[in-house]
Amino acid sequence: MAKEAGERALADAGISYSEVEQAVVGYCYGDSTCGQRALYTIGLTGIPIVNVNNNCSTGSSALFLAKQLVAGGNADCVIALGFEKMERGSLSAKYTDRTNPLDKHVEVMLKTREVNVKTPFAPQMFGNAGREHMEKYKTTKEQIAKIAEKNHRHSALNPYSQFRDIYTLEQILSSPVIHEPLTKLQCCPTSDGAACAILANEDFVKKHKLEHQAVEIVGAGMGTDMPGSFKDSCIKMVGFELSQKAARDAFSQSNLSPSDVQVVELHDCFSANELITYEALGLCEEGKAGELVSSGNNTYGGKYVVNPSGGLISKGHPLGATGLAQCTELCWQLRGMCGKRQVPKAKVALQHNIGLGGAAVVMIYRLGFPDKWKPYQSVPNPAIEEPIIKPNSKL
Repeated sequence: MAKEAGERALADAGISYSEVEQAVVGYCYGDSTCGQRALYTIGLTGIPIVNVNNNCSTGSSALFLAKQLVAGGNADCVIALGFEKMERGSLSAKYTDRTNPLDKHVEVMLKTREVNVKTPFAPQMFGNAGREHMEKYKTTKEQIAKIAEKNHRHSALNPYSQFRDIYTLEQILSSPVIHEPLTKLQCCPTSDGAACAILANEDFVKKHKLEHQAVEIVGAGMGTDMPGSFKDSCIKMVGFELSQKAARDAFSQSNLSPSDVQVVELHDCFSANELITYEALGLCEEGKAGELVSSGNNTYGGKYVVNPSGGLISKGHPLGATGLAQCTELCWQLRGMCGKRQVPKAKVALQHNIGLGGAAVVMIYRLGFPDKWKPYQSVPNPAIEEPIIKPNSKL
């Protein structure tokens, strides 16, 4: 998977691996230096390779570091790769002989909610955040479930989605309850996958005549937990404040605001998290996320299109790859490559990826040279059909 993702990214950029100067690789499940082993399938050039593990935000953390390497003048071209081959079933702790990094998060639940030892902790955490929003702002179960209905519907047009089935709101609400208000069809699946992005400075882009397709990261923010995460709110415990901080930093860098955004890929590990993240990112006022859902302003024909890929709920959530898959979808959208799932007049894109423990990454994208953009004409178009990379192809 990692080899395919890396080769496809290089082919899209029209460059060889020998032109890449550094690499940042993200994964959660695997031994040390798996990043080196994955990239060795593409080339052995002796470049620095750094491995990243930041829970569910691992892919975007690799992207964040790669961006810093280029922006800081430490490299002209960097590859950011993320991959994951996950175990069956829900996420669970691997090391029981030491302090769990989520112990403070669990303490918040113990103080504020009843804990069910038979239910995995992740859906309890995000489900309890959803309950808190319902109690505080009168949000309904139907509004939360409509987010999953939207994302399943969006996924039908994405060839990379793990699931492409469409469900009615009634089917989503009537699927097995995992932890109120979340049902099975409102939870992301266990997934395997890989994604990759090539980052380069302006001189490199111009040298390789890539202005017609280059997408610029105009804002990048990362936030980690603050005191409010561990007080008495499950909404804050699952990352509201760190997402909010990362978004504010990214928008400040870009000189843009949420009203400038047309397309969003955000971390819908559970439908309740997409709900509260609307507010953290500034897509609506606090307490108004339910109204945003009911208005249809989170899908085609509305103010924003959120998760046109199908999101984590349908596309899947291979931890190390998710953030880079979000980046890939948004770049395709800005390049006008997405066919029937294309967001009309997409000029500014917003990415949000979060991992409990915790780290939230927010990126803002737009075309780097909009006056030199050209419609994508190659066949196959990787955004709407998976390309075939010939074995041992020279890139």
